[in-house]
Amino acid sequence: MARHIYACPLRWSDMDAFGHVNNVVFLRYLEEARIDFMFTQAAEAGAGEFAGGSVVARHEIDYKLPLVHRPTPVTVETWVTRIGAASLTVGYEVKDTAEDGTETVYVRASTVVVPYDLAQGRPRRISEVERRFLSRFMDEQEPAAVAAAVA
Repeated sequence: MARHIYACPLRWSDMDAFGHVNNVVFLRYLEEARIDFMFTQAAEAGAGEFAGGSVVARHEIDYKLPLVHRPTPVTVETWVTRIGAASLTVGYEVKDTAEDGTETVYVRASTVVVPYDLAQGRPRRISEVERRFLSRFMDEQEPAAVAAAVA
């Protein structure tokens, strides 16, 4: 299973009064990784229809450890856990990986995304081209199941 890897920069303004990245900011990190995955990478693979519109139907997020500001980006791994007729679920881990392979996971999350026809103002079906692209990143384990397997 392939995962999309996104190096997400941390901004000074991401921190809250407690000195760590605010919980709401993590949703922005997930969005940045998802946009890079579904718009940029998909378009390069010939599945650029996602850039025409999509909406988030649901977020689920588990906060594991606090993340503090530093100059190096944090890694956001993205994969697909479900492909339906007119929606898909994206799994994520926001983490660091040390040189020895040890991982520090700050967040595990998932998002249900619905492709959307902006001109028609309604959801649309996932095309075969999109389905082929998404299938390359398919892993049916939800982030929580991945966590249980690692623990």
